[in-house]
Amino acid sequence: MKNITFSEQEYRDFCKYLEKKCGIILGDSKQYLLRSRLSPLLSRFKLVSMTELLQLVFTNCNSELSVAVLDAMTTNETLWFRDTYPFDVLANQLLPEVAASKRQIKMWSAASSSGQEPYSIAMIIQEKLGKKTGLLSNVQITATDISSSMLENCRKGVYDNLALSRGLSQERQRQFFEDAGTDRMKIKDTLKRMVTFKPLNLMGSYGKLGKFDIIFCRNVLIYFSPEIKSQVINKMAKSLNPKGYLLLGASESLTSLTDRFEMIRCNPGIIFKLK
Repeated sequence: MKNITFSEQEYRDFCKYLEKKCGIILGDSKQYLLRSRLSPLLSRFKLVSMTELLQLVFTNCNSELSVAVLDAMTTNETLWFRDTYPFDVLANQLLPEVAASKRQIKMWSAASSSGQEPYSIAMIIQEKLGKKTGLLSNVQITATDISSSMLENCRKGVYDNLALSRGLSQERQRQFFEDAGTDRMKIKDTLKRMVTFKPLNLMGSYGKLGKFDIIFCRNVLIYFSPEIKSQVINKMAKSLNPKGYLLLGASESLTSLTDRFEMIRCNPGIIFKLK
């Protein structure tokens, strides 16, 4: 029988490790999350206890295990068209404005998780620009995540009925998906080709990604300390083209983090424009 208990000191050490590696702060009362996310790795890596697992991670004795631990701790559920208003703003305000420049439209979905956000963006673009000759081929969507397993699933673009039911209309399912077997559907290739998935740790450099017109960084900052939030936001400011836009989660704010953006009220919701 596997031992999934660990000491308070081991938990505190793991919290420090996780923040150093990817910026995520667990807090004092998330021991249950550590147990639920990491206990399945004991059987996978033939380990007998959580203490053994943590010691291997802390000493970096097993790089495959270390990657699996970060994958497990950074995997978060999401849904299609989350909060609705960012995608309405994208369709009705941002896309027409950026498309009017008649240059390539570049967008970034940061921390794309299981892929619903970048594919939702691609659907909006298809619906808004699909009938305008040549514009679709001029759109580039980059989606990044720290989790290699999540990125692999995103590239496949296959979702079960439960995932599909969370924010996705029947009409969009018919338009953008095809059957993929029992209780599953797959993103159509025409949509899939619009999105490029790349590995990225938000604690690192964004230089190789290039510049963007619009960045979605939604429901990510809530996991970081104020210092790391500020670092991430200011690096994203450098990754935007002049007068580019940043969209955050509904409960997230830039207050006291940076002075690089002006806030724009959209009623409902707010977005941020690079000064």
